[in-house]
Amino acid sequence: MIGRIPVLDVRPLVECGNRPAKAVVGQTVPVTATVFREGHEAVGANVVLRGPDGRRGPWTPMREPAPGTDRWVAEVTPQAEGRWSCTVEAWSDPVTTWRQHARIKVPAGIDTELVLAEGAALHEHAAAGVPERAGRSVVLEAATALRDTARPAAARLAAALAPEVAAVLDRHPLRELVTCAPPLPLQVERRRALFGSWYELFPRSEGAVLREGEPPVGGTLRTAAQRLDAVAAMGFDVVYLPPVHPIGDTHRKGPDNTLSASAHDVGSPWAVGSAAGGHDTIHPDLGTMADFDHFVARAHELGMEVALDFALQCSPDHPWVKEHPEWFRKRPDGSIAHAENPPKKYQDIYPLSFDDGPAAAESILRETLRVLRLWMDHGVRIFRVDNPHTKPVVFWEKVISEINRTDPDVLFLAEAFTRPAMLHTLARIGFQQSYTYFTWRNTKQELTEYLTELTGEPAAYLRPNFFVNTPDILHAYLQHGGRPAFEIRAVLAATLSPTWGMYAGYELCENTPVRPGSEEYLSSEKYELRPRDWAAADREGRSITPLITTLNRLRRRHPALQQLKDLHFHHADNDSILVYSKHATPPGSGTAPDTVLVVVNLDPHHTHEATVSLDMTRLASGLSAAQLSGAESFPVRDELTGETYHWGRDNYVRLTPGGESPAAAHILTLRPSSPTGGSPTHDRQ
Repeated sequence: MIGRIPVLDVRPLVECGNRPAKAVVGQTVPVTATVFREGHEAVGANVVLRGPDGRRGPWTPMREPAPGTDRWVAEVTPQAEGRWSCTVEAWSDPVTTWRQHARIKVPAGIDTELVLAEGAALHEHAAAGVPERAGRSVVLEAATALRDTARPAAARLAAALAPEVAAVLDRHPLRELVTCAPPLPLQVERRRALFGSWYELFPRSEGAVLREGEPPVGGTLRTAAQRLDAVAAMGFDVVYLPPVHPIGDTHRKGPDNTLSASAHDVGSPWAVGSAAGGHDTIHPDLGTMADFDHFVARAHELGMEVALDFALQCSPDHPWVKEHPEWFRKRPDGSIAHAENPPKKYQDIYPLSFDDGPAAAESILRETLRVLRLWMDHGVRIFRVDNPHTKPVVFWEKVISEINRTDPDVLFLAEAFTRPAMLHTLARIGFQQSYTYFTWRNTKQELTEYLTELTGEPAAYLRPNFFVNTPDILHAYLQHGGRPAFEIRAVLAATLSPTWGMYAGYELCENTPVRPGSEEYLSSEKYELRPRDWAAADREGRSITPLITTLNRLRRRHPALQQLKDLHFHHADNDSILVYSKHATPPGSGTAPDTVLVVVNLDPHHTHEATVSLDMTRLASGLSAAQLSGAESFPVRDELTGETYHWGRDNYVRLTPGGESPAAAHILTLRPSSPTGGSPTHDRQ
C-alpha cells in the first residue's frame, strides 16, 4: 500500500527486497527513490541505515539532482561487516513550502502580514526539534524577526531566509506526515570481496624438472612457495591454486586431454580423489598439510591471501564413489555417468547427483561444509568454485549461508561461464564474486555494452572478476594479437573492473592453441607439468611483468580503480579507440577526488588515430568553469610513461601497439589543481 507521502522504486533492490544488495566496508552506496505528494507542497527525504546490531544510525539527507523529476538520491557508507538495512523516509516539508510562497507573495505585497505570521509560527514549531547546541536560537531569532512589525517586510523575510537559518533547518528539518518505505537489506562484506588482483599458478609446475629420457619431477608446495615473492612483487593480492588433492588413475588424461596416459603422466587436478584420499587430502607429490600451511603462511607474510579451487566432483577412484554410491547418477548398464560439456568429455570425472532424494542431498551438504571448514582451519578464506552451475542453486545458497553465518569473511568466486540467468542467480544467492563474459568481449561496441550492463542494475549484487585468461580459455584475440593483445587486455581488465585476474604464463604472452579454432592451450598445464624459466624471460624482454606491476600499483593508488560504479564512456571518432573514465570521491572530509581517464587502442595490429571528445561534466570535480567550457586546458599525467599532456574538451591521440606507449594505451590521471591557459589541447606524442 502506498503511504501518505508516496515512496516508490527504492534502490538498490534485489529480487523485490527478498535478497540483500551487496556492499563492502567503506564503500559508498547510492540509494535512490521516487518521492512526491499531491498538490504543490514541498517534500523531503532521507535515508536511515540500521547496523548489524539493530541500532538506528544517523540519517542521510536525500536530494533531487534534477528538480521536477521526483527522483531523489543519497549516498551512504557502511563502516562494519554484517547485515544492514536501509530505509527511505519521506515527509512533507512545510518550511520549504513556506519559503517558496513567501519569496513570491511578500515582494508582490500579497497577504504579507499573514504570510510572515505563518512563517513565524512554522519557525517556532521547527525550533522545538532543534537541539540547543545545534542552533535552536538561530531559528527562534528568525521567528522573532518575522513578528517584528517595526521592521520592513522585506527585512523580516530576509532574516528568515538567511543562510545560517537554512543551514540549521537543513540539518534538523521540520518533518510532517513522515512515511517510511519498507526497509531493504544490505549485506556488507570485507573489502576483498570487491577489490583485488588474482594470480593463478599450478604448484606442481613451479620447480618441476623435465629432462629428456628421464621421468618428470614435479614441483611441490615448498617449491611453489618460492615463486610467491615474484607474484607479490607484481602487486597481486590473491594467489589462486587449482585443486591440490590426490588425482585419480582411472581414465587419467594424458597430454592435451588424450585418453592414453602413460605411467608418468600427472593427470588433471580436477579429477579429484584416489586411494590416497579425497577433497580433504594433499596430493602426496605436492607434500603434506604442513607444506600447505607453509605456503599459506608465506603468502600472508607477503601480504597475499590464498584462494583454493573447490571442485565438487570426483575421479572414479575417489573414496566417495564407494562410500556414497547414492551421490552419483547410474546409467542403464549400471556404470556411473562421467562429466560432459559437449563436445568436451571428461571421462576421468564423475559429477555428483542431487536427485536421489533429500537424504542424499543433505549428506552431500554436510560433507561439503566439513571439507570447506577443514581448509578454512588451514588459512583459506577464499574459494574459487569450479562449475557451480552444474549443481542446484539452492545447494550453494545453503552452503554459502551456513559458512558465512559463522565466518562472514569467507568469500566464494563462481566460475560460471554459463547462461546469463544462472550466472546472475548465483550472484544473487550469495557468491561474492563472479566470472563474467569479459574474455569474449573484445570490440568497442561489445565492451561498451557489456560494461554498461554490469555497472547498471546488476551492480547491486554481481561483482565481476575479469580474468584475462584461464587454463581453459585462450581467446582467439590473444592467439592472433601477439604481445600487444596481452598488454591491451591487461589494461582493460585492470582498469575496468575492481577485481581482475590472470593465469600464469600470461605475462610471457603464451598464445599457442592445441589446434586452430580451439580455446585450449597446446601442452595444457591442466594435463602436464609446465615449468617456466621466469628469470630468462625477464632478461630477454619476453615478459610484460613491468606493465602488470605498474597496473597493480596504479590500482592500489587510485580509489577510482577500486570500484565498479562511476564508469563513463567518452566519444572517440574511431571504432578501434575506446575511451572511459572512472571517478571516486573517498569518504571523509578533505580527501581529494580521484579521476582516471583511459584511452585504449583495441587493435593489436595497427596504429590508430582519433579525436577524443570528453564529456566534461563527468570530469568536473576540481575543474574551473573556464576549463569546463573548453577555454582552458588542464594537465594530465600518463601513468604508463610519466609524460604530462595538456588536454581539453577535444584531444588528438595516436596509439601504436607495441610502440613507445606501452599497451597502446594512455592511463591518465587528472591534475585539476594546476590549470594552465592556452592552446595545447592535443596529445604530444
